[in-house]
Formats: sequence, structure tokens, C-alpha cells
Amino acid sequence: MSDVNSAMAAPEDGADSEVEVMLDPRVQESIGRSLKAHYDDIVNAPVPDKFLVLLAQLEATERRADGASTDELN
Repeated sequence: MSDVNSAMAAPEDGADSEVEVMLDPRVQESIGRSLKAHYDDIVNAPVPDKFLVLLAQLEATERRADGASTDELN
């Protein structure tokens, strides 16, 4: 069994102790860079037209609802 697998395995004595697994700092940096790159791609991606249409419909519905509730107060 590898060191990581043995560290993640249940304790031999059956105790419910927590095992802390540490990744190599280079692995952590690599994962961090990869996650940041994916996040940046998603954040900078254009919003699909279908979502823009749905958002416009929602805003129009909310404006009508706000107008109706304002009319009810008068």
C-alpha cells in the first residue's frame, strides 16, 4: 500500500482517530494553479443567450409584480 493510501486507511486498532494527510507543497501549488485557471475561464466566459433571455423575462416579471404591489397600496 502506498504512503497516501496507508495514511487514508482506517486505523488498525479500530479507534476513531482522525488522520491528517499532507500533500507535497508542489502538488498543492499545481492543483491551485489548475483550479485558478479553470475558475478564470468560467468567470470570463460569455453568458449564453438563453440565460440572458431568461434573466430579461425574470426582470420583466419582477417589475410587473412590483408595479402591482405598488398599485395595491394606493
